[in-house]
Amino acid sequence: MDRRQSAAEAGVVASDQVFPDRRVGAAWEPVRARCYAAAGAYLSLTEELDTAEATGTPIPHGPARADAVVRQLHEAARGVDEFYHANSAGLAEAASVRATVPQLLARVRADAEGVLAKAAGSEFAAYPSVSGGVRRLNEALITASAVDPLAAVASAREAAAQVQQATADLSDALAQAPSRVTAATNAIASVTTRLAAVRNRAAALGPAYSALLREFSAASSADLTNNERESQRGIDAADAELVGARVAAADRDPETALDLTAAARQHLAEAEQLVDAVTRRLELLRGVRADPEAQARTVRFRLRDAQMLAVDRGLVAEWGSVLDAQAERLERITSGLKGRHPDYWAYVSELGTVAEFIAGVVDRMRKHE
Repeated sequence: MDRRQSAAEAGVVASDQVFPDRRVGAAWEPVRARCYAAAGAYLSLTEELDTAEATGTPIPHGPARADAVVRQLHEAARGVDEFYHANSAGLAEAASVRATVPQLLARVRADAEGVLAKAAGSEFAAYPSVSGGVRRLNEALITASAVDPLAAVASAREAAAQVQQATADLSDALAQAPSRVTAATNAIASVTTRLAAVRNRAAALGPAYSALLREFSAASSADLTNNERESQRGIDAADAELVGARVAAADRDPETALDLTAAARQHLAEAEQLVDAVTRRLELLRGVRADPEAQARTVRFRLRDAQMLAVDRGLVAEWGSVLDAQAERLERITSGLKGRHPDYWAYVSELGTVAEFIAGVVDRMRKHE
């Protein structure tokens, strides 16, 4: 029984370390408790037997007690066997995995040391991606060296995975490093061209905003008041980043140059959005002014489709009045275009709100079982 218990115990310990979610230890606990109880009964009886033999006194009900202890030992041993047979595959798997962890750690350390040596001798060692990769890999190795692979299997496997990932990242950085100079040169040229294009587009923002103020109510462009200033700020920021990128490239630091060109692109994208918001607003409002009913017709068409869908799916009782209310709302919106300078932007915005509401209703009707 003791040998069987020891074998099962080793497998359970490995399983709890490698596969804690399986909770094999919890299932093993009552089996082990029966073994301890049987072993305790056996030791107690043998002590009494030794004493009785030394003193020459009989043990009350000795044969019956001995039979009971033997049965208890057999039952405990059978419980161990049943547990082991029921869990043998999982226990063997856990033991196998646990046994490989020290070799796994040794292998990933060797791979890491090889890549670190390659990085140390590389002409690109000063690149941020390489130096940063070296630092992260060394940190992962320190963590792995502090873990006992037999006492903390899960932690050791996680540490090994971190070393593997850091090794792969550093290897990739070394592989990419030779192409960084060309990439930085191309990026600087691309951003230079885009900066010029955004400046040309920004030149149209001022006249477009003035036209908005002249042709439409002030409310139609109130949210665009700061676009010219903010877009220029973005263009200036992109210009500064581009200058820094050129300096970094000249200093043989292409990775910093690439980071700076990426930042410049972000500034330019934000500036473009600000510029386009003004010019597109002017184009939109002029189109609405030329044919105010065009957008309303589009929304009415969507409303009719929604009403037909409600009829087809038998949902008129649930959604009919809701959709009818949107028809009334559309009439109020279109009738609001009055005066010398109607608020076309409010008109467009309100129509958009109605269209969005209708789309939501359609979506809910289509999901209805």
